[in-house]
Amino acid sequence: MNAKTRLATFALAAVLLGSNAWADNGYRKSGAQYDYAKVISAEPIVNYVTVKTPVQECWEEMQYYTVDTNAGQHAGSTLLGAIIGGVVGHQFGSGSGNDAATIAGTMIGAAIGNTSARNRHGTAVEQHGRPVERCETRYRSHQEERIDGYRVLYRYHGQKYMTEMPYDPGNRIKVRVDIRPAR
Repeated sequence: MNAKTRLATFALAAVLLGSNAWADNGYRKSGAQYDYAKVISAEPIVNYVTVKTPVQECWEEMQYYTVDTNAGQHAGSTLLGAIIGGVVGHQFGSGSGNDAATIAGTMIGAAIGNTSARNRHGTAVEQHGRPVERCETRYRSHQEERIDGYRVLYRYHGQKYMTEMPYDPGNRIKVRVDIRPAR
């Protein structure tokens, strides 16, 4: 590097360093500054909540049902009674009344035929049982602790302050220092 370049570099450095020292002049700009404060304590803020959990419970029950073993023998008599009742009912009435009489005769004849078959053959009823699985969803409740944040006590320049934070800050906390003239 030649002497002119060295001199120019030295002069530029002096101007930059001098202007920086002149601008600072031992004073700070007004506005927000940041510093650290010592944490004295951080206590968790605890809330208790009820948590409901669905649980499916299943068990076996016996389901009972009856079977008429003579049911097949009643079907023929019921059908025959319905036919005879329909024919007899058709003899009465005229127009739409004729249709109503036919339907009524069919139903009455079927009932009479079924009753007479039961009286003649009797009923043979057997009772059976089979296991059936039943399930139900129930809810079990329990209490849980939830930490909603931390109540933090800290000291800055001999004064104690308290705040709430969403996390435990550890040994120190960053604080904003904002110094302005009073109005």
